[in-house]
Amino acid sequence: MNPATLQQLIDFSYIAAVIGFILALKWLSSPVTAMRGVLIGEIASAVAVVATLFDPQVIHYKWIIIALIIGAAIGVPLGMVKMTAVPQRTAVSHAFGAMSAALIGIAEYYVGTPHISKFEMAEIGLEVVIGSLTFTGSIIAAGKLQELLPQRPITYKGQNVVSLATLATALALIVILVIHPEYTHLFAAMVVVALIFGIMLVTPIGGADMPTVISLLNSYAGFSAALLGFVLNSKVLVVAGALDGASGFILSVIMCKAMNRSFTNVLFGAFGQVQVSAAKGTEDRTVRSASAEEAAGILGAANKVIIAPGYGMAVAQAQHKVRELYDALTKRGVDVKFAIHPVAGRMPGHMNVLLAEADIPYDKLVEMDEINGEFPQTDVALIIGANDVTNPAAREDKTSPIYGMPILDVDKARTVMVIKRSMGAGFAGIDNPLYYMDKTLMLFGDAKNFVGAIVRELAGSHS
Repeated sequence: MNPATLQQLIDFSYIAAVIGFILALKWLSSPVTAMRGVLIGEIASAVAVVATLFDPQVIHYKWIIIALIIGAAIGVPLGMVKMTAVPQRTAVSHAFGAMSAALIGIAEYYVGTPHISKFEMAEIGLEVVIGSLTFTGSIIAAGKLQELLPQRPITYKGQNVVSLATLATALALIVILVIHPEYTHLFAAMVVVALIFGIMLVTPIGGADMPTVISLLNSYAGFSAALLGFVLNSKVLVVAGALDGASGFILSVIMCKAMNRSFTNVLFGAFGQVQVSAAKGTEDRTVRSASAEEAAGILGAANKVIIAPGYGMAVAQAQHKVRELYDALTKRGVDVKFAIHPVAGRMPGHMNVLLAEADIPYDKLVEMDEINGEFPQTDVALIIGANDVTNPAAREDKTSPIYGMPILDVDKARTVMVIKRSMGAGFAGIDNPLYYMDKTLMLFGDAKNFVGAIVRELAGSHS
């Protein structure tokens, strides 16, 4: 084929891939079109990869084929994880993407030294630093999500100063290398410092902020890919990385807004430490508990029920039992909806993913802003494993670390039922006054088993 014609076909394929990426982001914004978004994103990625393989600069395919085999051997098992493990799998994916960008940048530096221009050195330096810190940060996040590392913030006096000094050191090394790109020993030091900063960045962040952290890491991985595109002179990689980085950043802004907090507070606030003071005055208060039989009776007699799912439902893998409960109540003529808080769970859209897996109708999944006005007319608010996103202290207690965070107004329902293993605090580490209200019934036990017991009671009483 004529080289000019081949290049035109490659460029056209890249344009088609970029259009596919944009459509994927658009369709992924809604549960109804999410599957279509995933499909078009996969097709666009495949088109971009195949087009690149036909680039005249690609001469030998041996190492490419070996890399594809290794990548598939790792990627297929990662894609087969349980739905409850999707947050940590997502963090690992960010780690791999950032690591690949950093490694390619490192290779480009050592291959090009000492003939690298100042501008190229700046590109490589920023790309390698962002990729490196995203790699280690994502590994720490995955460890916290998998509970291999403590979920609480790990802090020490003066930590923010040390962390910022570490970042400043990495940036200073980039500046020196721009002036003297031949200082290869400083390049190696820059990589090490960036890797250390990634650890220091995520370690002090608690479990309550994991949705925002996941979004931020996604953003960082995207920006490192965009910078790599500049290094490799790949227009499609620049655009794809920019789309990924921008969408991740926008999502992070949405997450912070949902928690009424700033980026600096998320990154440096050590949110999630146990707040002993917040629990004072609750030691002598009692809670009312109920059995599955009693809960079934209340739910069966209701006209309207709103279910508020949280991470406890994900841990117990109770989404399919929740679907059975939805079916049982709907057959009785009960109006059942699901209240979705933006930061419920461990990643953006976590509850939507789990409930969609259980084939719960999309129109029954209602976002917080839309559902909150319905709670005063609701007979029963059933909370399944959600803690901080239902805590009235966010509205009432100015001393609470979550004060000002928008929450689900479950306490305004006529009756509140909470399925929970124990009275332990949520990720924010604070007590929930909702559990001590006269209208609240605590349903202690594993979410999957307790919901299953309620379903059996409803089936027995209906037969």
